[in-house]
Amino acid sequence: MSGRPEARTVGALLDERAAADGARLALLGDDGQSYDYAGLRARVRGLARDLIALGLRPGERLAILMGNRAEWVLLDLAAKLIGAIPVGINTWSTSRELEYVLDHSGAAALVTTDRFLKADFLAMLDGLRPWNERLPALRRVVVLGAGARDDTLAFARFDGMGAGVAEAELDRLAGAVRPEDPAILLYTSGSTSRPKGVLLAHRGLIENMWDIGARLHLEPEDRVWLAVSLFWALGSVNALFAAFTHAASVVLQDHFEAGAAVRLIARARCTALYGTPNMLAALLADPARGPDDLARVRKCATIGTPEQMHRTIAEIAPMACQIYGMTETYGNCAVTDAADPADLRATTVGPPLDGQRIRIADPDTGRALVTGETGEIRVKGHVMLGYYRDPERSAAAFDADGWLLTGDLGFIGADGRLRFRGRIKEMVKSGGINIAPAEVEEVLQAHPDVAQAYVVGLPDAARDEVLAAVIVPRAGTAPDAASLAAHCAGALAAYKLPRVWRVVAETALPLTITGKVQKNRLGELFAAPP
Repeated sequence: MSGRPEARTVGALLDERAAADGARLALLGDDGQSYDYAGLRARVRGLARDLIALGLRPGERLAILMGNRAEWVLLDLAAKLIGAIPVGINTWSTSRELEYVLDHSGAAALVTTDRFLKADFLAMLDGLRPWNERLPALRRVVVLGAGARDDTLAFARFDGMGAGVAEAELDRLAGAVRPEDPAILLYTSGSTSRPKGVLLAHRGLIENMWDIGARLHLEPEDRVWLAVSLFWALGSVNALFAAFTHAASVVLQDHFEAGAAVRLIARARCTALYGTPNMLAALLADPARGPDDLARVRKCATIGTPEQMHRTIAEIAPMACQIYGMTETYGNCAVTDAADPADLRATTVGPPLDGQRIRIADPDTGRALVTGETGEIRVKGHVMLGYYRDPERSAAAFDADGWLLTGDLGFIGADGRLRFRGRIKEMVKSGGINIAPAEVEEVLQAHPDVAQAYVVGLPDAARDEVLAAVIVPRAGTAPDAASLAAHCAGALAAYKLPRVWRVVAETALPLTITGKVQKNRLGELFAAPP
């Protein structure tokens, strides 16, 4: 395992890696772009001079809108090097969402591809003209690909325009960056009507990510496949810097497609994966997958039900780790250890990372709860600098003692490991009693015929809400409501028993684009005839 870096800024980390691991592969794009750590540093410094020549200054925001291309990573690092702040923009954005993020972030420059999959970014930008009125902070737009307009700059012309910027000026700007300075601005929607801009600092990108990589047992020889979108913290924060802090390699896939992913993982000899449950299931389901295509994979960072985790451990990555956190906690604040027994990695999210502290509190009073009691998960340590341009929400995100309010339920067992129990807003109130669906789900998932179980509340005239269970059966089984209810009755109090049941195929579950089950939509399954 690589030693903990001495660097506490991203620019210093590039210097450290180039000096110690210069010949090691750092970044491989699926378009063939390849950089060792020495080459990565040189390329990033060149693009940083280009950004200076473009007029970008420390503290200003550089918006990046493209798939998982090498240019995304290079520009992200180049902006950080000079003290500017990269802004990852969701490639699924509508024109309205794109305008909001560009305006709210006050991006001084945007680098974008002309298109991505079905999205025509240039057409979307055309609809936002005149920029000087609708986006007054936006001074320059750089376009990678065909179709640059008269008022935009083709990437080929941008690349190299900083040749005249002195190395001394670049070093001056890089040397002025402090570990506590903002390093990236990521937008997360959560439960609010408008996305919130989360500011993360250089120090946390290095310290927390090294700790995550240590739990995954990342080594310099590891090659980490990354198709999770870079505009999410799981990609641009967790995966990228877990690899870079451990001198490992990142293998990018422009966008996820299972067949192409299997071939890339095999061709690039990847040993580690970052992926959501639906991505991992798609890899296993790829009809063209050969018996040895995933053979080198040993390590994986993911989330999932116990069933999903056991399957990942058994069929993809024997050292797979379950992770927990949110963008506001630098992606993860708790991670299982790859050396833990499989059952612990499937049923817990591990102890807090070394730089994180987790407290379980009563969500109403803030009172600290004891071991084994379920309450709100609150975090101190590597947490966000705040929500950008939103002091009220920033203040409301912390309790009076400075703990970040996650809005998640969980408990810490006697073994010091955190168990996630769902969102506070998912709590069901039946007959005046609060019930955590995750407790019922855990019991249901112990039934031999149940692969996945999800519990929600449905309106009820007498009890306010009743528990309703959605069951995905194991292959070849057909559990019925009577057997499921009898199973629950042996382990749960009567008021925690589901009253309504649906047995469905896994394909019927509503999913987010990151592969998580949309529990707020599960009620729709009960509206239709069984």
